[in-house]
Amino acid sequence: MSGLGKLWGVGLGPGDPELMTVKAARLIGEADVVAYHSARHGRSIARSVAEPYLRDGQLEEKLVYPVTTETTDHPGGYEGAIADFYELSAKRLAEHLDAGRDVVVLCEGDPFFYGSYMYMHERLADRYEATVVPGVTSVSAASSVLGRPLVQRDEVLTILPGTLPAPELARRLADTQAAAVLKLGRTFGNVREALAEAGKLDDAFYIERATWQAQRVEPLADVDPESVPYFSLALLPSPAYASRLDGEPEVTRTPETHTGGEVVVVGLGPAGPGWLTPEATEELAAAEHVVGYGPYVARVPQRAGQQRHASGNRVEAERAVEALELAANGAKVAVVSSGDPGIFAMASAVLEQLAAGHGAGTRVRIVPGVTAAQAAASRVGAPLGHDYCVLSLSDRLKPWEIIERRLDAAGAADLVLALYNPASRTRTTQLAQARDVLLRHRAPETPVVVARDVGGPEEDIRVVTLGTLDPAEVDMRCLLIVGSSKTRAENGVVWTPRSYE
Repeated sequence: MSGLGKLWGVGLGPGDPELMTVKAARLIGEADVVAYHSARHGRSIARSVAEPYLRDGQLEEKLVYPVTTETTDHPGGYEGAIADFYELSAKRLAEHLDAGRDVVVLCEGDPFFYGSYMYMHERLADRYEATVVPGVTSVSAASSVLGRPLVQRDEVLTILPGTLPAPELARRLADTQAAAVLKLGRTFGNVREALAEAGKLDDAFYIERATWQAQRVEPLADVDPESVPYFSLALLPSPAYASRLDGEPEVTRTPETHTGGEVVVVGLGPAGPGWLTPEATEELAAAEHVVGYGPYVARVPQRAGQQRHASGNRVEAERAVEALELAANGAKVAVVSSGDPGIFAMASAVLEQLAAGHGAGTRVRIVPGVTAAQAAASRVGAPLGHDYCVLSLSDRLKPWEIIERRLDAAGAADLVLALYNPASRTRTTQLAQARDVLLRHRAPETPVVVARDVGGPEEDIRVVTLGTLDPAEVDMRCLLIVGSSKTRAENGVVWTPRSYE
């Protein structure tokens, strides 16, 4: 790159020139070329922020957007017009860089945080030395002018664009403790609706042009939608800090001070809302809190005021304790499981933690759901038409020796088997071992149903034989049904006769 100019993406911070970093100010003053974006009216907010650091004799490249919020007759629509604009802008900057001139591209906030500079970076960084200078983000500025911390301790902060659909915004807002929603302007109505749906409208603040002389801060519920510009955001600051500020105790209260709470463990069925029972739907709608594995919580329709507590896949005990503690303080809590909660799912985990003393006295109810085995069987016929055994191949919670012994017993008893958790990224050998155990008792021609993502967008149902079963084609999203000696498979239909001769 000898002889070529250097490209700098310089973050200017939120608007106050004094919040620019020392490095950003120095680079702006040293640059041969200063580039900045503007709308067609020609005024550039970025240039106005950087103006105290500009010097005489510098070249300026004004990158004027061909379209902002208005329509366009470009054949590729808005996206096509903007893509062409970025290509042309990059070409203009490349001409300066090829001539050996250093170019600073000004960017409000931080260049890599919804910043306009990133589109130049992706087009030029492979050909020129390109460096990004971070800046104070609008989110940090909003928190500072509001005078409240964003997050503390173990709280989660979520950054969201206001351009998401209101239901998706509501779901994500309900899943987090603190949040910032950017890109308001015309999206303000949807954002307000989403905050109300998530039960957090009264906790949200509106911050406009943070750190500018014309900054505006007020409760979001009081804002006139017609008065909202693009340079504004919605902020849900630290709820723990807000609780202390309002004089509310941050720690949970003892169970004796509240009554009436309960935990309802709800089966969601194997996939979307079509598999949900009416009873489960009613319980989910009535719950004040929804607790569960993240992807399962995401399947629950959002209700105004309902709090959601999503967590990872291997923290069943912690989830159960959290639900019981919420209920012990008087809340109505729904713990969600895929399929049926009583089959390798959260019902056992909740009852186990209740027996261990958590949430003493809390009422626990179980609401059944369509099982994965039932769903898979329905896709091919009636392979579970006679006696069958349900078995998990996961050895995370029980030794493989026990699994193998049970497989051998079920095989000897000539039971149809529904095999849950057949494989994962870390468990790659168990299914092959299980197949070999069953082949001691079953013919290689025994039908095997391999059902993946039943009811989901990637549903795939295959009928193979025990002898040809390939473990490499099975993952954690699969369920297997292995037939008995009486199970029949013809033309893709699999069934086990009810009579046993």
